[in-house]
Amino acid sequence: MSIDDAIKKMTDLIKAACGSAEVKAAKMSDEEARLSVYAPAGDMQKIKDATFQPAMDMLNNDGMDVQVFVYDKDAPPLKG
Repeated sequence: MSIDDAIKKMTDLIKAACGSAEVKAAKMSDEEARLSVYAPAGDMQKIKDATFQPAMDMLNNDGMDVQVFVYDKDAPPLKG
């Protein structure tokens, strides 16, 4: 499995859990990626539940570290 395959698989799982989610992928290396997911607050837990075990399986079985960070798309920007 390539990192592109891993990103596609995780994106498909995210979209299945929440069709309106916006996914931004950043490849960190050939084995590591970060997915930032922007979704309605009510769908955040569904996305986390849908991606947790597949992400762990990819890490343990394929050596692919795909981290999924879920954010509330309607939350105001952080001040700081």
